[in-house]
Amino acid sequence: MSDDSPTAPRRARPSGRDARRSQRALRPTAPAYLTRQIPPYELLDEAGLQSIERHADQLLEEIGLEIRGDDVAIGRWRDAGARIEDGCRVHVPAGLARELARTAPAEFTQHARNPARNVRIGGRHTVFAPAYGPPFVSDLERGRRYGTLADFHNFVKLAYLSPWLHHSGGTVCEPVDVPVNKRHFDMVYAHMRYSDKPFMGSVTTAARAADSIQLCRVLFGAGFVDDHCVILGNVNVNSPLVLDGEASRVIRTYAAANQAPVCVPFILGGAMGPVTTAGALAQCFAEAMFCVALGQLERRGSPVILGNFLSSMSLRTGAPTFGTPEPALAYFAIGQLARRLGVPLRCGGNLCASKVADAQAASESANSLWPAFLGGANFVLHAAGWLEAGLAMSYEKFVMDVDQLGALHTLARGLCLDENGFALEAFREVGPGKHYLGSAHTMANYQTAFYDFELADNNSYEQWSAEGGHDQRARAHQRWKAMLESYEAPPLDLATDEELRAYIEERKRGMPDGIG
Repeated sequence: MSDDSPTAPRRARPSGRDARRSQRALRPTAPAYLTRQIPPYELLDEAGLQSIERHADQLLEEIGLEIRGDDVAIGRWRDAGARIEDGCRVHVPAGLARELARTAPAEFTQHARNPARNVRIGGRHTVFAPAYGPPFVSDLERGRRYGTLADFHNFVKLAYLSPWLHHSGGTVCEPVDVPVNKRHFDMVYAHMRYSDKPFMGSVTTAARAADSIQLCRVLFGAGFVDDHCVILGNVNVNSPLVLDGEASRVIRTYAAANQAPVCVPFILGGAMGPVTTAGALAQCFAEAMFCVALGQLERRGSPVILGNFLSSMSLRTGAPTFGTPEPALAYFAIGQLARRLGVPLRCGGNLCASKVADAQAASESANSLWPAFLGGANFVLHAAGWLEAGLAMSYEKFVMDVDQLGALHTLARGLCLDENGFALEAFREVGPGKHYLGSAHTMANYQTAFYDFELADNNSYEQWSAEGGHDQRARAHQRWKAMLESYEAPPLDLATDEELRAYIEERKRGMPDGIG
């Protein structure tokens, strides 16, 4: 019986599920990761690069770097040829850290549970991941508040739905309604259950890092995990020139399991490093290279990412500042140094100090993201949602930032110089003095010719006013709510899901609630 038959059943009204499917069909498609066709910006000549490398070597050899509370890591360095003073200060001979770091792969694949989402990290590739670590969240309706597990789930879902984010991230916000010593289970499980993109694990203790890896063994299979990178762990140095023992154990835990630590000095010039950019840059490179080398001492050839979080601060107030020119110069330089070393690079993304998603947030974020991208960063953390110097995760800014990431995908493709790009047939069709709006070439290309910012309003003032006169924050608010309304979880094997839950329940039963 055809639907046009008089006796055909009456069509039901579209269901919510049908509406969500229709909305998903309209979403732009994007690659699993970005491959650049434009070269990174080269700031320094050979003499400049050698000068920074030399000063980084001097810091490691002359001043040394302390490892506080990890005798195994200190022993690894002693066996490799470092001199140990006062039981914990590691003095690394010039060139040794670089030699060790170069045993890490220049590129590697982080596998997702959906193989179509696997990302390539290193080389000409860039991976965008959401912001990481904020204890607060904010939105236009409920304002600023502590993050909860429900908020965490929402941001994992938004990252999954965002075509220009390649990665689910890690601690996208702190779920403070879950005990500190147990929340890593809920966070890692949320990435596994509500997304099929790659993700990050816990780094707060080595035991929690091990739990994260064990959950991956359940999800992917133990043999697969031993041979393939499936999880990243973002580890900060206690700058200046100190590596906390727990942090060093986390690096070793990930490396021993053939998973990738992301080794990141956190330096605000004038506080955790000198105010001069060159000195802070040498410190940053020395600290990061030391941690990369430590991972290689634990398991030679294991994947790793060299990180950089070097920013400025207000010397009047002591507050961190973002989007200033000095960190931009450092991004360009650290990109060159990482490529010479032969390891992938992590930089920050849409960073700002603004308390709301306003013009300050937009300008500071742009001034932070562009140098990271042009400097050749391979893994860009904090690419969406960062607000208030990293203290808050904003729902509105999240979708605003994602809109900007989409534009970089177009930029990364470079200039198309093929026959269609030169449009000679359009010139022949239109001739002098006429418009191209209805030409065959325009009609064939109009859907993909220009990147279309989803949250921008390009209508006339009258039309904008008639439609409510909403600014971008209001449009962003509507956007993220509509996205969550359209969300459907990617399929996950029922038996695997049950095994993940059983492992988590068993581990949680064995520990009392804790705050540290």
